[in-house]
Amino acid sequence: MARYNVLFLCTGNSARSIMAEAIMRHKGFPNFNSYSAGSHPSGMVRPEAIRQLEKAGLKTDGLRSKSWDEFSGPDAPPLHFVFTVCDNAAKEVCPFWPGQPMTAHWGVPDPAAVKGTPEEIDRAFSSAFSVLDRRISLFLCLPIATLDTFALKQKLDDIGKQ
Repeated sequence: MARYNVLFLCTGNSARSIMAEAIMRHKGFPNFNSYSAGSHPSGMVRPEAIRQLEKAGLKTDGLRSKSWDEFSGPDAPPLHFVFTVCDNAAKEVCPFWPGQPMTAHWGVPDPAAVKGTPEEIDRAFSSAFSVLDRRISLFLCLPIATLDTFALKQKLDDIGKQ
């Protein structure tokens, strides 16, 4: 089986895309490498995202907020799949991804935008984690190697609606 590289994009690369990277790193091993980046990275990973990942028993080492420019240059890993997980990144003009990876939008409400009690904020991060976990689990069930490009694109878009 091939080893696929997956990039999760968001604007700040501080919560949703970071959680998606960690989930895929755990669930997709050894067939998938996962990365995350932002169009305007915040430079920090939200502590609530780290707590959510730790609560789920996922490793958080090496997670950092980074620019999508790291993945568009000649030294970047070849990308097979690129998923936007927030509305802002989906509307932006993305860099040219060498190799023309399969892309899809998997919008998830921004837990970092939630204002309220610590419990309400924790619930928002937990909800975002659950949506990403479910979508990544569905993605990993796809027979990627046997699907043609059109069928795969349709399935990726369908997962984004789940």
